[in-house]
Amino acid sequence: MDQPSQIGSQRRSSGMRWWVLLLFALYLGGYLHGHRQEAAFSGRMRLIETGIEQELALGLQGFEQVRAKATLVEAGEEWVRLREVNRRLVEAAPALEQYLAERRGIAARAEWERYAWQVALIDSAEADAFALPGGKLVVHRGMLPLAPSVDALAALMSHEIAHLLLRHAAERAAQQKLVPVGAMADLDLRQRPLLMAALGAGTRFGTPLPFSREHEAEADHVALMLAAAACYRPEAALGLWQRIGERVAAKAPPEFISTHAASSKRIRRLHGWMDEANQIRAQFCGNR
Repeated sequence: MDQPSQIGSQRRSSGMRWWVLLLFALYLGGYLHGHRQEAAFSGRMRLIETGIEQELALGLQGFEQVRAKATLVEAGEEWVRLREVNRRLVEAAPALEQYLAERRGIAARAEWERYAWQVALIDSAEADAFALPGGKLVVHRGMLPLAPSVDALAALMSHEIAHLLLRHAAERAAQQKLVPVGAMADLDLRQRPLLMAALGAGTRFGTPLPFSREHEAEADHVALMLAAAACYRPEAALGLWQRIGERVAAKAPPEFISTHAASSKRIRRLHGWMDEANQIRAQFCGNR
């Protein structure tokens, strides 16, 4: 007796779910139209909502918190080398952006005057390095053995700087805002992948990831060119990422749930960009 009623209820529920999808699609279209812009350096169309002021405030707050809790290294050969590599990369970045803008016909849009570049070396055995919005870089001493030369250190730091210049954190925040939690909870398992695929947001089983694979590849590419423009040897990136890949191989998750490409794929991509990087190095540095 209850079967027809249950079928009707299921149909109404399914119809409501698709109405949620339709309304969200309309919202998504309007949101994308109003917040899409070209990324600096690459020209990729991306979604950015917040102004850089908010990023600067959050980055400074996070950087001060890191410094307050950590034991800082502010003297010695490692510290001097880190600061010098950071200085050269930061000085080369505006010229590289202008060079790429002219060659590719894209806008040079980085707001250089808004960045307050600072670097911190943390006395920690952990192999870690990261960047915070506004030009704040943090490197743990445990990362330095993986980047034993100035060229390898430049490859590491230029990758973190690239994330900042490309404003990947702001793009990720805009992507996450598009996922209405209530609507996601109401969608059945067949509909959720459709929505997530439309967003292109990096997730691991519904949890936001630090950066998507697209962001990581874009940062790798820009980092290679930036290191070259600062007159470091771009091929050092190959050894750096090979060593990092070997270090984390035992703990790395399967590639399909990881934002970072498998080490072998990353190395192949870097090889593919190496001619371009060497051309940039010759353009900016001559025979140096």
